[in-house]
Amino acid sequence: MNAPGRLPLLFLDVDGPLIPFGPRVGGHPVYPEGTRPAATGHPLLDRIDPALGPRLAALPCELVWATTWADEANAVIAPRLGLPALPVVAWPAPSDEDGRDVRAGVHWKTRTLVGWAAGRAFAWVDDEITGRDRSWVAAHHDGPALLHRVDPGVGLTGAGLRLLDDWLRTA
Repeated sequence: MNAPGRLPLLFLDVDGPLIPFGPRVGGHPVYPEGTRPAATGHPLLDRIDPALGPRLAALPCELVWATTWADEANAVIAPRLGLPALPVVAWPAPSDEDGRDVRAGVHWKTRTLVGWAAGRAFAWVDDEITGRDRSWVAAHHDGPALLHRVDPGVGLTGAGLRLLDDWLRTA
């Protein structure tokens, strides 16, 4: 349980959860007919559902970008969702520990997110989470954690948001 007044963290990935890839052929996204790259060069920005923003903002947590979009998530993604600027996880340069984790099947983000949370309850929404990440977090994180894997073709759904809301209220 978090200390009184400290909300759990919700680490958000962008590609897959908030920008669903949609249908795929041969492992590659199928871009809608007539789609042109947006000003950022990302042709799938129109797949962001603006209704997700208010639903994310209503969750009892502190939202944090956990994406390779880094600060660009605040410039490009947050406005499309109607969200304010959010804290951004800064990814460190890869280390020998990270290399060992990846070879063991642990996602390269996992160690950094556990360190960022520093024992605080957190949920992590990503499309690349595996059972090895869940096991690693259980062994190395002192607080509650929910690792929610999203289908990257569909993105974060209403069912996923309800799961997060229920979990965050009890964390």
